[in-house]
Amino acid sequence: MSAGLLTFPQAVGVVLGASLGTTSTGWIVSVLGLKVSIGFYALPLVGVGAFMKLLARGRWKSFGLALAGFGLIFVGIETLQDGMQGLSGVFNLAELPSTGVFRHIVMVVIGTAMTVVMQSSSAAIATTLTALHTASINFEQAAYLVIGAAIGTTVTGVLASIGAGVSTKRTALAHVMFNVITGIIALVMLPVFLRVIGWAQIHMELEPGATSLAAFHTSFIAVGVVLFLPFVDQFSRWIERLLPEEGPELTRHLDAAVLNVPAVALEATRRALSETACEMFSVIRGRLGDPGKGVSGFYSTQLEQALDRTQQFLAKIPPVAEDQPLSHSRLAQMHAIDHLMRLRPYLNPPSVLGKTVAYEHLQTEIALCREILEVSENGLRGRMPPEWLEILERKSLELSEMHRQGRPAVLRQTAGGDREPGMALNTLDAMRWLNRVGYHAWRICNYLGGRDNNEDTSIAEEQTHKEDLLRNEE
Repeated sequence: MSAGLLTFPQAVGVVLGASLGTTSTGWIVSVLGLKVSIGFYALPLVGVGAFMKLLARGRWKSFGLALAGFGLIFVGIETLQDGMQGLSGVFNLAELPSTGVFRHIVMVVIGTAMTVVMQSSSAAIATTLTALHTASINFEQAAYLVIGAAIGTTVTGVLASIGAGVSTKRTALAHVMFNVITGIIALVMLPVFLRVIGWAQIHMELEPGATSLAAFHTSFIAVGVVLFLPFVDQFSRWIERLLPEEGPELTRHLDAAVLNVPAVALEATRRALSETACEMFSVIRGRLGDPGKGVSGFYSTQLEQALDRTQQFLAKIPPVAEDQPLSHSRLAQMHAIDHLMRLRPYLNPPSVLGKTVAYEHLQTEIALCREILEVSENGLRGRMPPEWLEILERKSLELSEMHRQGRPAVLRQTAGGDREPGMALNTLDAMRWLNRVGYHAWRICNYLGGRDNNEDTSIAEEQTHKEDLLRNEE
């Protein structure tokens, strides 16, 4: 979300799905963990994953790390189970008062505290299931602990959002609101849930104890998802009003929280560069329609600051030498920044374009340049067909060819007395300006549009086009 890979309503949908998906841990523990030693069977996964992390390369190395982490989850769950079995003889929650509002509040607070301390709702629920299995608590108390664990899991997201961008804070707030409201619904409707669970035990052969508790956890989270899902857009807009965007709009995706994940961080910088480029394209295209209207110094400074901040953010992303696609992506973005910096002085068209005579002579080139800028902007915003980069290249080369043929024609007309020397020089400057704008727009889109995955091909293409551009100016 911080990197802009998801819209906020999509992120809220992911939060709802993740909340429902995390209930699977309870089913795994209740169906297998209390009957089979999952940790014993998970140890080979840890070993294989560790060897892959040490010996493999590229994506297999990352897969090995994920495999080892997956195995460690179940080893940790078994360790929690063993600890709870020993604790059952020392501390018995079943001895707490079984009636009254205070009893409900205490159990929910204990469940929340367990999750906060363990920093994992899955671990807290696994511990609760084990406690129920060893008769340390009764079913109703376990239900309150699970509700508390569902509320407490939001603390991890809140901690992660401290010092992060607005997007991360919005997602954390959505997570907190969903889990708290769902927890309140579960508390109010607990008698109903208990009756439904009892009916399922009788008519659907649902096993009492841990399996029934896992079913309760999934049930009340599913009820929350069903209630929230139709109102995701309205809920998202409400949170966006509570936490409005702060800071520059163009660099809103540059969140320091994603720096530890190079792939996500590079996508964040690519999006920031794309939005900055689209803003430049839109401004230049508008100025071509009204050359007499210039760009304010403040606006130009904002664009420069956006480029500087993006460049600084890119420099902070840790290099991943063994990941060639990421290395090429980083290099492509550096090229894009270079072209954007070169394009920034072209925000204001030459004054000659505001003169009727020159405009008439350059009308075809101006129209083509505006087409290039329009295709560039729409392409980076995802509004063009897949072959838009090829279309853009053809138009850029066409503009370059117009420049190549038009320059000597203007000089001949001047030598023959058909043009004033001063106007001719200004016209040549305007033609050069249009050609360079088209060239930089094409290269920026090539580097940010995803086509230039091969470093050598990209540089060769740019060098060829640059040589053509220089020859046209001789």
